[in-house]
Amino acid sequence: MIPEDLGYSDQHEWVRSGEDVVRIGITDYAQNALGDIVFVQLPEVGSVVTSGDAIGEVESTKSVSEIFTPLTGTVVSVNDTLEASPELVNTDPYGDGWIYELEVEDPATVADLLDADAYAEIIGDA
Repeated sequence: MIPEDLGYSDQHEWVRSGEDVVRIGITDYAQNALGDIVFVQLPEVGSVVTSGDAIGEVESTKSVSEIFTPLTGTVVSVNDTLEASPELVNTDPYGDGWIYELEVEDPATVADLLDADAYAEIIGDA
């Protein structure tokens, strides 16, 4: 089930909109493809990132995958809980498994993200 209230990137990140700050993580599809996640490299708080930049990594028992930022802005917080419990990305990718929060440079760009139906088409779940 793909949550309807989130925006999505074609790189399998989800975005939960706030005012100027959005919360970002990887989708259920992505975590499932990766397998058991054993480490999450978080971005640095204060980093200025540009849409499409690799800002961290998720390491699983199968592989290592980069995390890309779907929006331009400044990283304002990270989910430190993932340092001790990276498996939260597997068990609750849209909740406690969030990765970082971004103060978006241009909040209008959030509207450019894919909706749940468009993301479902990309992953063949339409």
